Amino acid sequence: KLLAHIEQNLSRRGTAYLAGDTKSVADVVVWGTLFPVLQDETSLPSELQALRTWFQSMTLSEACRKAADSVLMPKALLEFKSYLQKQPPPCLAMERPTSNEPEEEEGSEHALTEEEITAAVDAWARGAAALPKPWQPQKPVLPVEGMRNVLITSALPYVNNVPHLGNIIGCVLSADTFARYCRLRNWNTLYVCGTDEYGTATETKAVEEGLTPQEICNKYNAIHADIYRWFNISFDYFGRTTTPYQTTIAQDIFQRLLAHGFLLQDTVEQLRCEDCQRFLADRFVEGTCPFCSYEEARGDQCDKCGKLINAVELKNPQCKLCRGVPVVKPTQHLFLDLPKLEEQLEAWLEQSWATGDWTANARYITRSWIRDGLKPRCITRDLKWGTPVPLDGFRDKVFYVWFDAPIGYLSITANYTDQWERWWKNPQQVELYNFMAKDNVPFHSVIFPCSLLGADDNYTLVNHLIATEYLNYEDGKFSKSRGVGVFGDMAKDTGIPADIWRFYLLYLRPEGQDSAFSWSDLMLKNNSELLNNLGNFINRAGMFVCKFFGGTVPNMALTPDDKRVLARVTLELRQYHQLLEKVRIRDALRCILSISRHGNQYIQVNEPWKRIKGDEKDRQRAGTVTGVAVNMASMLAIMLQPYMPSVSLAIQGQLCIPPDCFVLSHDFTCTLPAGHHVGTVSPLFQKLENDQVEALRKRFGGGQAKQTPPPSDHPPASATVMVPGDPQLIQELTEEVAKQGNHIRQLKTNKAEKAQVNMEVAKLLELKKQLALAEGKSPEVPVPKGKRKK
Repeated sequence: KLLAHIEQNLSRRGTAYLAGDTKSVADVVVWGTLFPVLQDETSLPSELQALRTWFQSMTLSEACRKAADSVLMPKALLEFKSYLQKQPPPCLAMERPTSNEPEEEEGSEHALTEEEITAAVDAWARGAAALPKPWQPQKPVLPVEGMRNVLITSALPYVNNVPHLGNIIGCVLSADTFARYCRLRNWNTLYVCGTDEYGTATETKAVEEGLTPQEICNKYNAIHADIYRWFNISFDYFGRTTTPYQTTIAQDIFQRLLAHGFLLQDTVEQLRCEDCQRFLADRFVEGTCPFCSYEEARGDQCDKCGKLINAVELKNPQCKLCRGVPVVKPTQHLFLDLPKLEEQLEAWLEQSWATGDWTANARYITRSWIRDGLKPRCITRDLKWGTPVPLDGFRDKVFYVWFDAPIGYLSITANYTDQWERWWKNPQQVELYNFMAKDNVPFHSVIFPCSLLGADDNYTLVNHLIATEYLNYEDGKFSKSRGVGVFGDMAKDTGIPADIWRFYLLYLRPEGQDSAFSWSDLMLKNNSELLNNLGNFINRAGMFVCKFFGGTVPNMALTPDDKRVLARVTLELRQYHQLLEKVRIRDALRCILSISRHGNQYIQVNEPWKRIKGDEKDRQRAGTVTGVAVNMASMLAIMLQPYMPSVSLAIQGQLCIPPDCFVLSHDFTCTLPAGHHVGTVSPLFQKLENDQVEALRKRFGGGQAKQTPPPSDHPPASATVMVPGDPQLIQELTEEVAKQGNHIRQLKTNKAEKAQVNMEVAKLLELKKQLALAEGKSPEVPVPKGKRKK
């Protein structure tokens, strides 16, 4: 109730802080009270958006960061120790639902039953012998009768650019984490991906770089593969769409759609360049926008006003290839008859939504597409670079890339194994998971399924469509040309290991709403969650075995308190499974950190470093605590593998965890029994220093320079050094202004909180100011409401 009251106050006032637009003693006191309990803003319910924003802003400030590291965390542990000496340990957050019932005197802080404790102790006692043996599939991986066969795809990254951190978390890293989890569960798993290489954008890039489209594809396919290799993405096969299999399979689906009457022909008015002797795809045309008169509008959309354009509507159109003046001429194109397939699509969607896991945004976007009825969709283009259309009258055309690209999943699998149909024409035995960012949803939930339904060849359709929101960079957007943000080929040059990047991207994975990469937050999470929490616990547990017991796990005599710890850890482990089975990857990571936090508290309260110096009973107690702790560390190594595979492997080596134990069960078992020998234990993580992070922030901030802070509390969307007249910068800022304006209109339509709208408006004003500076104009000062310009 108190948190809700603060949320209401922040939202109603529309201020950034509790008492106004600047920090006050009230902010410090409330934040200092909440931090030891919450650690970060994601511990707050998502509906408390204003409070979450406030808490993150406070936590990221330098003074609060220092207070957290030097005072609040140590104080929290001391307070916890004192508390535990008086009563049983507090429960995990998941154990007890909130209730208005009066609390009981004894054990009111937990919901463990005797049955749960007994079951946990029994599972522990069964040890590693009770674990299933790790599944080793044959190569190539093929569906197996009687097993859970999981087919995983991540949206094919487009080949003409270098992926940034948002691209990486939106598809390949999320899919990789889930694929690794599936393998640890002994599910028969195949994970395929590859570069999407056909289409207008590739031709355009080829013209820009003076290469052939194939040379562009070869160049960027290698760049993508190197980046994903460095990030330790565990593809079973990483391919590409420019292969003979792509042509064969795409043309077969097309022929089947044609035979079943699901294709239409229609005449389209299109611009043709007589000098180049070709009809021009949208991106090969520039002209004056018919809506705002911007003189460099593209043939599909105006970057200044953001409105969609039909290329024939452009004023003064120009061919981008030869700068000639194109003319409007009729041309024939083929359309997928989506209205005729709508009934089949809706029946399939109903079944898939009932039995599969689709993210809320995927369902919403799909519903919005079919709500007003589907319309025929053009599937051909007047290009040379693409899959040829095998039909008389259309042999000078290729398939539209968004008809063609999802078929790449099939052709890439066919390049992996000639038995590809056992995966892609086997819906009875195969579960298909598609991972992507939300902008790819309609193509995977409407167009591609309609193509496969219409082809009517027993295709495997998606069961679980997992879409993320967007990851932004600091307070703006990633921009390669402006040097803003970290791109995949730059991450390894920062000196920060790949696993730290993986951890942080997965920690802030945009599952329910957009999130933003922050250097300050990366440093905070590395130093607090990895170094002080996870790494500290695993290192201490292993070091105690080496230092006090000669590197051999001691005998363990479990007390009632230890048994309760086993039950609590088991509950967290099962929550981890429940979340990952629903592909809630970010939330499941919190379970790992929660277990290590419990482990630190368990060690801190029992003080084995003191007890080892005491009498026989104390030494036995030190041995039990050390043995339980090192087994918790062993389990964490396995749970951590989908997220941080290199760190997981390092822990496995240090603790000498048997390979047969590297499988996930639902029980916390004793995998390192008394007498087990551990290896050399060393720290897993290094502290990130403020100077190091600040240098990286400047390096990837587009040449940021210090500026006078804006009058509002909200930081500028980006603080780049402006070069007036730079056309690339003007174009990108114009796009950002249009997108931000659309975003604000959407927020207002959805009746978002006033504070959130105000924050986004402040960003829009800053973007407009930067655009004006880039255009060499003097930025306009906003006129207060109710006053008119003279």
